[in-house]
Amino acid sequence: MAITGIPTAALTMVARKQAGTRMGELPQWCAMKLLPVLALLEAVGTLALMSYALLYEAGNLVNLPDKRIGFYNFCLWNGTAGELQCLDTEHLRAMGISPLQLGLARVCVYICLVFVLFYLPFVLNVNYTFKGQGEGWKMIRIILFIKMIILSGGLGMFLLQTSHWIHPSDFTGGFLALLGTHALLLLQILTVTVYLSWAKHTHMCQNHLTEQALPTKI
Repeated sequence: MAITGIPTAALTMVARKQAGTRMGELPQWCAMKLLPVLALLEAVGTLALMSYALLYEAGNLVNLPDKRIGFYNFCLWNGTAGELQCLDTEHLRAMGISPLQLGLARVCVYICLVFVLFYLPFVLNVNYTFKGQGEGWKMIRIILFIKMIILSGGLGMFLLQTSHWIHPSDFTGGFLALLGTHALLLLQILTVTVYLSWAKHTHMCQNHLTEQALPTKI
């Protein structure tokens, strides 16, 4: 049955607008569903890498048969005794290494691990409470920047104190895991930034559609 009183061109225009709206809903759905899941998976990967470096490897960034250097150990090969000799505070000072800075580096890195442990449930809570909104995700981005600064500061202090005793080829799995942690933190910051950009764009579009839907005063 034909609809009278409505031009065919107007009906065609409305149909096209509805089709465009449905096509636009797909990337919005992907952003709303996939980006938070991606951020959560990246957080799980960060926890796994930090747990490996700081717990499984016991904080050792160099773990070789003739050398073991980490946040808790500084052991060099003793050719006379034919074994690794772990140096105490006095020996470290004599070698020009500051035990205080090593201690600060250890605190920074392990505090970052604590942040990561509490970060996962926080992300889950934000994803459930602020779904499709940006308030909680702004806090997540701030936390990610804080973790990045703390981890970079701790690792930088450690390398500054021990660089004379470590060759780049000496680094083992613990150090590579911390490098992977840095990469994942940067990827999380990028993911959250994209999500916030999408949330802002969606909010502006919703406001625009709301204004268009309001009746026009004559």
